[in-house]
Amino acid sequence: MRLYRPADGVLPAFIFFHGGGWVVGDLDTHDVICRQIATQANVVVMAVDYRLAPEHRFPAAVEDAWGATMWTASHAAELGIDARRIAVGGDSAGGGLAAVMALMARDSRKLRIALQVLIYPVVDLRAATASYSKFAEGYLLTSAAMKWYIAQYVPEPDAVRDWRASPLLAPWVHGVPPALIIAAQLDPLVDEGDAYARRLKGARVPVEYHSLDGMIHGFLTMGGKIDAANHAVSMVADALRRMNG
Repeated sequence: MRLYRPADGVLPAFIFFHGGGWVVGDLDTHDVICRQIATQANVVVMAVDYRLAPEHRFPAAVEDAWGATMWTASHAAELGIDARRIAVGGDSAGGGLAAVMALMARDSRKLRIALQVLIYPVVDLRAATASYSKFAEGYLLTSAAMKWYIAQYVPEPDAVRDWRASPLLAPWVHGVPPALIIAAQLDPLVDEGDAYARRLKGARVPVEYHSLDGMIHGFLTMGGKIDAANHAVSMVADALRRMNG
């Protein structure tokens, strides 16, 4: 894990899981994002370097994410973190992991998560939504590439129906923390992000949902070229500043 602290004193925390299809990505690929969020939101960001596939397949990433989340909460006092204001979040595969952490925290009854931030999350590994066909090619992330990432991550086809891999398939989503979900319009994953937002709303979970026009999957790390990336970071920072303990 890598800790980002923008100021002294006791601060809220944001546990961040990077994207990369569970195969690529690391602490450095998302370093700028974590720094931006830490400074803009005035929160401690805990970036998690979970094990990657295919060497470490599902549920290794889930196990690492949960271990990191529980460790952060249990060491909140020594880390200068307000244990009542801990959020989880991530982009793409990391967004899916964050959704799973919110569900696991609810079920554990040992940990209260204040907010979940899901940025174009992977929440349905069945890869069968209409947007997989509509945006199959020509928008950076192809449907074929996404299916390849899924094949590296899950050990057998049936595993895609495990809710820890596909949180959209969780038996129930009631009682999870409020969510900020940011989707990209031109993304094979846009339909599943929208479906998860609707499922949470149906369970009376407070949801703030944004689908950014003209954006492609992965735009969050393109802030040097795409203004919408910096706008998305600002939305995340604003939500973190507003989260209640």
